[in-house]
Amino acid sequence: MDFLPKEIDAYSVAHTTSETKVLNDLNRQTNIQILQPRMLSGHLQGRVLSMLCHMIQPTNILEIGTYTGYSAICLVEGLKEDGKVVTIDRNAELEDFALSYFEKANVSDKIDFRIGNAIDIIPSLKETFDLVFIDADKTNYSNYFDLVIDKLPKGAYIITDNVLWSGKVVQKVEEGDMETKAIVEYNEKIHNDPRVENILFPIRDGLMIARKL
Repeated sequence: MDFLPKEIDAYSVAHTTSETKVLNDLNRQTNIQILQPRMLSGHLQGRVLSMLCHMIQPTNILEIGTYTGYSAICLVEGLKEDGKVVTIDRNAELEDFALSYFEKANVSDKIDFRIGNAIDIIPSLKETFDLVFIDADKTNYSNYFDLVIDKLPKGAYIITDNVLWSGKVVQKVEEGDMETKAIVEYNEKIHNDPRVENILFPIRDGLMIARKL
């Protein structure tokens, strides 16, 4: 589902700082080689993530859902000098592909890539995080939030992708559509949690940004 007229979307992209050559190649190769390339953050959203990171200047970032590594590379761009991104994905088949692009982007030393179930890995992490990016299995969005909220200091951010879910969040949820149900519940959960303030940006498939109070 396109939330903006295609001409407006194209104009927005045309007037946004270009991807790096490595990100452009990663974008292209993901679309050529990998299933479900729509999962890629892509040019516009990638630049949004990079810009937000430059504004926040985090030391530690947690990314839940690596896919082919595009968003992780974008997140690294705004890290402090001694910063690190811990990124978790359960799809081991994409590990070599993502790692090859971390190397091409010269960010391998900034990224701690964990393969496994984030539900199991997050409790073992000792760091506190200035920024968390959630972009994984939708039915666990609320669980991820509950697992990370106490690992964030005051003023830290949680950014969550796909919170508009192709517009399904404003339609009647079909029986058995557990992903849409989970996202609707997650959006309500964040909006009503007194520990955060939030804004939902209608960028691409929707970004929910929450700041811990």
